[in-house]
Amino acid sequence: MSSEVIIVAKRDKVGKSSTRDLRATGMIPASIYGLNEPAVSIGISPKIVARVLASDTGMNSLIHLQREGTDIKRHVIIKDVQRDPVTGRLAHVDFMRVDPSHKVKVHVPIVLKGTPAGVKEGGILDFVHRQIEVECLPAFIPGHIDINVDHMVVGDVMRLDQIQLDAHLTLLGDAHNVICSVHGKKAEEEELPVAAAKEPEVVPAKGKKDDKK
Repeated sequence: MSSEVIIVAKRDKVGKSSTRDLRATGMIPASIYGLNEPAVSIGISPKIVARVLASDTGMNSLIHLQREGTDIKRHVIIKDVQRDPVTGRLAHVDFMRVDPSHKVKVHVPIVLKGTPAGVKEGGILDFVHRQIEVECLPAFIPGHIDINVDHMVVGDVMRLDQIQLDAHLTLLGDAHNVICSVHGKKAEEEELPVAAAKEPEVVPAKGKKDDKK
């Protein structure tokens, strides 16, 4: 759990004009919701959000926000990020309030480590499920779950129930879902020999008989 407290400004006005003025100050609009409390519109520095997203825990980072000029503090996690479709810059962020003493359900990305033995022999790694859903206390939300696949040979399948999770995490969803598998390359169809095209048989034209005089 991060001990850093990030100061944010409450936005009393919303709309295109207000958003434009906010961005002119170097901030971007954001919303805080959850825990049966009214949603609150705030302004936050995109640099701070970018730093959080680039951290090891990324979207699942536990953030401590404090509203500017008040003692109101809330623990939140990032639930959604919107970016400008042209520039890719951060445009809006949704934060969800969390209670440090109550478990939350989150999706955690899976990171495959290593190169399967089957791939080294010419097989193909099929990465099916790239994230899993877990339940845990906010302080134990992992940024990602690493799975070593070095041992996998052609024909091997890795399922959710084969993952060794931290004791603080409870796996949700179908434990039999396939995470990844290694299979051989599809046999290339043998090209059928193309029969050489026969040249058309030339039939000599019958000569004309001499006209009888």
